[in-house]
Amino acid sequence: MTKKPRILVAGCARAQAQSVQELEQLFEPWLKVPRGFGGEGAYERLFAPAHTFWLFLSQVLAQDGACREVLRNFLAWLAAARGKKASPNTAAYCKARKRLREEDLVAVHRQVADNIEARARPENLWRGRRVKVIDGSSVSMPDTPENQAPYPQPKEQKEGCGFPVMRIVAVFSLATGTLLELARGALAVHERTLYRSLWDRFAPGEVALNDRGFAGYADFQYLKERGVDSVSRNHQRRKKVDVLKRLGKNDRLVRWQKTALHNRPKWMSQEEWEEMPDTLTVRQITVTLDIPGCRSQTLEIVTTLLDPKAYPPQAIAELYRRRWAVELYLRHIKVTMNMDILRCKTPAMVDKELWMHVIAYNLVRAIMLDAATAYAACLERLSFKGTLATIRQWAPALELAVDMEEQTSLYATMLYYIVADPVPDRPDRAEPRARKRRPKNYPLLTLPRRQYKEIPHRNKYRKAKS
Repeated sequence: MTKKPRILVAGCARAQAQSVQELEQLFEPWLKVPRGFGGEGAYERLFAPAHTFWLFLSQVLAQDGACREVLRNFLAWLAAARGKKASPNTAAYCKARKRLREEDLVAVHRQVADNIEARARPENLWRGRRVKVIDGSSVSMPDTPENQAPYPQPKEQKEGCGFPVMRIVAVFSLATGTLLELARGALAVHERTLYRSLWDRFAPGEVALNDRGFAGYADFQYLKERGVDSVSRNHQRRKKVDVLKRLGKNDRLVRWQKTALHNRPKWMSQEEWEEMPDTLTVRQITVTLDIPGCRSQTLEIVTTLLDPKAYPPQAIAELYRRRWAVELYLRHIKVTMNMDILRCKTPAMVDKELWMHVIAYNLVRAIMLDAATAYAACLERLSFKGTLATIRQWAPALELAVDMEEQTSLYATMLYYIVADPVPDRPDRAEPRARKRRPKNYPLLTLPRRQYKEIPHRNKYRKAKS
């Protein structure tokens, strides 16, 4: 048998080295799996809890995201590093993922998020204050009876023709783009209800930046009592207010009146509503947007930041303009990282998969922050998708470094390439939510798949009708 060329042997070793150890080494400054991960008495088996976590993380970061893909990768590493073989069936790996505890994943998420926020640069803060931007969204999952129970599909869809939907409310850091907090529930649960469950995670001195859907009287009042200021667009139904003082052009202090008892929020008891102050002083700023080529638009921004000298109207208007960043953050984690459609078939695994996406998203944000800090670059101009692609391709090279000096040099080079490919600065660019490429000409499923009967030659009948 002929001997393999040296270059081929090196290539095989390089391909087999793409293991979860690459991720452990790359994300070591931000994430260390704590002791006791997976419970007391860690069992010695092929898929130990800590190792399963890194496999799950690599699966979320992978472009394909299939269990079979990550298992094949693990088998290649097992053969190359330990000279062992294992079954190619994914059952053992899937059972190992089930053994992971959600509370452990939440603890890891807190660790990563806190480490990133601790390294936020002062210039990324807004007037020395941390701003948290909030928005709601939804994700779908496989149509199984288990998933339908806690996350039922929309009522408008026929049984067997829809998918379970989970509503989420996410809190991001405007300074770093990190996903700090997450609340989830069924589609019938309102976003404001989920938002209220996160109030305890706000710290005094922070600023809550959100849309007008979260601009309720109780929301502003409760956050103010916690020392948290709010900046939001005024709700369209709030029209009558008492003007207390004019601070300048299009800038005034107004008084909100608490509504009658029978109009209180449904989530509040009668006693809680009566204990709340009857009035709340807020600041109302009117901003006119004049974008070339677009129709002028007038916005009313309300905030509990009442000092016009410390917080000029233009600064608050620019801050609210940055609220659009949360739409990009949600697009990155849902579309770029394929969280829009989850894959697991039970609610417990869906929740774990959701937290793994959050951890993976934050780790990519950590690398972006490292790159921006190392090369004094603007964090908002760095590409999330480009950083994710760079991590996928550079992780094997970092693993093959001979010593720490070479690894540090390679890591600095990786950060350089992340900074060297910035996102173009296109202010006021129109981004319509419309698709140019047409979908395949398939009919819609109007009955459960087992009952549905496809019409043969449907295209021919359609042409005859037209």
